[in-house]
Amino acid sequence: MLKSNLTKQITYVPLIAIFVMGLLGQSRIDRSHEKQIQMGINSSLAVAGLGKHIAVKVAQTTSGLDEKVAQNLVWKLPQVQRKAREIQKLSKGSIWVASVVDSSPTADAPYYAVRVFENHPNKTTDTIYWFRVLSPSGVIEALDLVKNEYIPLAKWNPDGR
Repeated sequence: MLKSNLTKQITYVPLIAIFVMGLLGQSRIDRSHEKQIQMGINSSLAVAGLGKHIAVKVAQTTSGLDEKVAQNLVWKLPQVQRKAREIQKLSKGSIWVASVVDSSPTADAPYYAVRVFENHPNKTTDTIYWFRVLSPSGVIEALDLVKNEYIPLAKWNPDGR
């Protein structure tokens, strides 16, 4: 009897949690398909350009800053590309690095939050970096994990080099 109730709880609790999350975050769920497509495009673009050095004007002004532009600005950062190559090489191609826009500008937070993460074969992810791309300027700031604050890219040193 106890085992039967425990089995039901283990089965139904995650289903109920998923249902509640779906109700609360309907707009985010509607846009998640677009993010997954963009994430796939960015991770496949990274593979195509892993051997190339890319020069990027980080503080360039972008007239039409949207999610795609913000994500691409972060994805083209040399530090992100270097980390993607390093992870792919060390994992022998089993772990891919991708990026996704986690939030869009609001009145209180006028920036796009972009997350760069490892995509493992078992469908788990591990965040590597957090960035915010200020709207409408396109200026990128990185999250300093020690201070827990966003800092300019000029002061950001992810590798300690």
